[in-house]
Amino acid sequence: MKTILITGANGNLGTAAVKKLLDEGYAVIGVDSANTHLEFALSNAHFTFHTVNLLDETEAAGFIDTIIKQYGKIDGALLLVGGFAMGTIETITGTDIRKMYALNFETAYFIARPLFLHMKQYNYGRLVFVGSRPALQAEQGKDALAYSLTKAMLFKLADFINASAKGTNVTASVLVPSTIDTAINRKSMPDANYDDWVKPEQLADILEFICSDKGSSIREAVYKGYNNG
Repeated sequence: MKTILITGANGNLGTAAVKKLLDEGYAVIGVDSANTHLEFALSNAHFTFHTVNLLDETEAAGFIDTIIKQYGKIDGALLLVGGFAMGTIETITGTDIRKMYALNFETAYFIARPLFLHMKQYNYGRLVFVGSRPALQAEQGKDALAYSLTKAMLFKLADFINASAKGTNVTASVLVPSTIDTAINRKSMPDANYDDWVKPEQLADILEFICSDKGSSIREAVYKGYNNG
């Protein structure tokens, strides 16, 4: 049984990923500030939930040390925490960028770094970051500058991890969703064609594939879960 850590486990994508992985027979470690959407998982013997301040590097590293001692080996991590904000270069300040940097980069890096060191010891591991299409497409990214800049850093972090892990069975991947079909997005865009949006369950299928033996030969991957959006 593989053990997978999921940060942002209580969110729309997180809950879909928790359900998919539990259904497929993984042990799942969920991390978030609340577990209000995880009632279906709380009684599962293969699920544990933790509240961790991912903005605190010391606390995050201590948490990773604790779960390694408990489980012995962590096979993968889905790092789903992040934040969004609109704003162009005319309006975005350094404070805005630092806020997005903390939410989108530090929350991932503070978990990925100690896990990467652990995974290299065992010559196996899967680290998955969530990028964004605006980070890849400047025409979209210019209107959410701080968000897009800090999401773009995750692509380079994955590249650097893969370069450092070359020759091992440790990989970093980036999942890039288009608009995710959630209640909040439907409320904010009531005239959109929701059929074109990607479903959290579709993205969870991709995440499970990355963690599974089916994806074992893939390296340096960027998965674009756009559906028709």
